[in-house]
Amino acid sequence: MRQKQIILASASPRRKKLMKQLGYRFRVIPSSVPEKINPFHGNPGLLARALSLKKAEYVSRRVKRGLVIGFDTIVVSDGRILGKPGSRKEAFRFLNLLSGKTHRVITGFTIIDAETGKKITRSVSTRVAFKRLSVREIGDYIKSGEPMGKAGAYAIQGKGAAFVKSIRGDYFNVVGLPLYHLSENLGKFGSSAS
Repeated sequence: MRQKQIILASASPRRKKLMKQLGYRFRVIPSSVPEKINPFHGNPGLLARALSLKKAEYVSRRVKRGLVIGFDTIVVSDGRILGKPGSRKEAFRFLNLLSGKTHRVITGFTIIDAETGKKITRSVSTRVAFKRLSVREIGDYIKSGEPMGKAGAYAIQGKGAAFVKSIRGDYFNVVGLPLYHLSENLGKFGSSAS
């Protein structure tokens, strides 16, 4: 039986790299759904799943067949939901909030079979402990440009790794794509890596 084509509703180079690492063949059709962060009744997992669902639905309406995957990654610290910083000032505020504390990184993902409408929506949570950051460390990191476009204003796979004391859970989830959980759920649609 021929496997269904996988379509990523994400232009993230990190997610593309991780999918290739597992051997999946896919094409990319980015979703243009705005990432509106709201309290969502205090349930960040529900928010991440809802945003991933919107992104997957947006793309699945534009294709006739294939497995469409939407993602959304958020960071939660002290009950606050941190998405991607909109400015350097906001990136500074995010990193200052994460300094010396443990936060959660939650990635929601949705898989939709565009032909049948079958869908699965899940979220994965990982705990990340940060060292205490100085104002200079935060400023230098922001100058590198890396925090922009990253949930919580850091990249664990980049220079931001120097801030991470420990993690509890799936490392790849912090990068933005929980490989194990995604692979397990793609298997439910009869899809496997080549």
